[in-house]
Amino acid sequence: MNKIRIVTADTMRAIDRQTIEKRGIPGIELMENAGREIAKGIKYQIIREEGKWSIAIFCGKGNNGGDGFVVGRYLHKSDYNVSIYYTGPAEKLSSDARLNLDRALKLGIPIKDIRTIAELPEDLDADFIVDAIFGTGFSGAPGGIIADLIKYIDSQGSDSYGSEVISIDCPSGLNIDTGTHEGAVVKANYTYCLGLPKFGLSYSPGRELAGSTRLTPIGIPDDIVESFCIRENLLLGNVISPLLPARKPDGHKGDFGKLFILAGSTGMTGAAALCAMASVRTGLGLATVGCPESINHILEIKLTEPMTYPLPDVAKKGVLALRGLGEIRKKISQSDAVIIGPGIGRYHETTELVQKIVSSLDKPALIDADGLNAFERNRQPLLDEHPKFILTPHPGEFRRLIDEDIPNDRTAKYDLVRKYAAKYNCVIVFKESPSFIVDTDGELFLNSTGNDGMATGGTGDVLSGMIGSFLAQGLSPLNAAVCGVYLHGLAGDMAVCETGRRSLIAGDIVEFLPDAFNNIEGFSPDAIA
Repeated sequence: MNKIRIVTADTMRAIDRQTIEKRGIPGIELMENAGREIAKGIKYQIIREEGKWSIAIFCGKGNNGGDGFVVGRYLHKSDYNVSIYYTGPAEKLSSDARLNLDRALKLGIPIKDIRTIAELPEDLDADFIVDAIFGTGFSGAPGGIIADLIKYIDSQGSDSYGSEVISIDCPSGLNIDTGTHEGAVVKANYTYCLGLPKFGLSYSPGRELAGSTRLTPIGIPDDIVESFCIRENLLLGNVISPLLPARKPDGHKGDFGKLFILAGSTGMTGAAALCAMASVRTGLGLATVGCPESINHILEIKLTEPMTYPLPDVAKKGVLALRGLGEIRKKISQSDAVIIGPGIGRYHETTELVQKIVSSLDKPALIDADGLNAFERNRQPLLDEHPKFILTPHPGEFRRLIDEDIPNDRTAKYDLVRKYAAKYNCVIVFKESPSFIVDTDGELFLNSTGNDGMATGGTGDVLSGMIGSFLAQGLSPLNAAVCGVYLHGLAGDMAVCETGRRSLIAGDIVEFLPDAFNNIEGFSPDAIA
């Protein structure tokens, strides 16, 4: 799997330092690379049309400001109407920034040293604004002229003026590690993230403030990055696309996986139906839903493409009975993978049934929802020797699987999930915003897709069906999880453009899966989201 490492500000600075000191690539060269690539992106990815577009660039005193001067030079050479404003005086700029200021001045670009906000026009009248004030090293709250300048940029980017705002590396004022801000912060339409993705652009509100984010290479050698032994990665389209199961042109339904889904109970047939429909929308050959006999007729009405298989229930209570164990094991033996849990309920006999199934399971499996809750008081089946499972808990379900509180600190939370992924020999998909996946060796994958409209009942069932489908099609547990999580969020992002955030429902995600697959199989390699 191609891995895109995601880093903190401190790690990024250390990587830059190693690149300069150990590899001999000077900082001024990295700055030149960054500015050139951003200017190219602005020209070909954002503007896209010929014309005398006006672009105002705001530069700070540090290297982020230096990147802005380089961007200005390249855009000026492309015949755009460029003007640059920087927070002087010039002698206070970093050495590399000062050098690029001088280069820009030699080209005759209009450049103004701004000391007070009153020196700026009330209406900037720019088509685009480039924010190059603060980079990844900023923390705290901006003050003085910088706070005023950030507010000014936001006022020019508002609906009343309509300038589109482009931030370099991160929106100025944002804490790039936490995705939070303590004071004024730029609200960007686009952000060009330099070198490697940063955590704060994946966490709210940072990811919303950054707008559409693109990863921009600046010439850091891959072996320098790998020498830091980073175990956190960001899921992007160019990671997922090569992992998708191959489709045989002459294949038949038996070639694309058989999935058995143990799901449903009285009042929760929707969970089973959503899971099954998502599985077949994800390229599966055959899906069979094993459900309590007394609700089978409901699922037969709900489902057309997936099959149903009625199983013994408890005195027609609509919950799975222990005496169905033999039939379930037979159906599992005839399948390539199994999903256990969506909508099965927490009746004590059903809980015992799940424990017995899992204790002897020898097929790739995903355990979700009440399938996870079955192990709240008896976790031994998860500790027994078994193939690598996939567990898909939300925070409440995860808490019922462990003997510890879940910390608020993200690093501590990641380490806690790593601990139990190793303990239970499983891939854990931790469902939150953003969701992340942890493998048994501690490698972590942070998702870059999804939105708050997906915080509605049934979306987890859709996710389980997708991941289970990939399992049945032969992907490893880790690859099935990362493909399912990314595409699930991508389908949600596409659906929300039609439904809006308030009206999105789980079924919309299923409906937009074809669009998500079409998008990912023609992915843009430099797009983060």
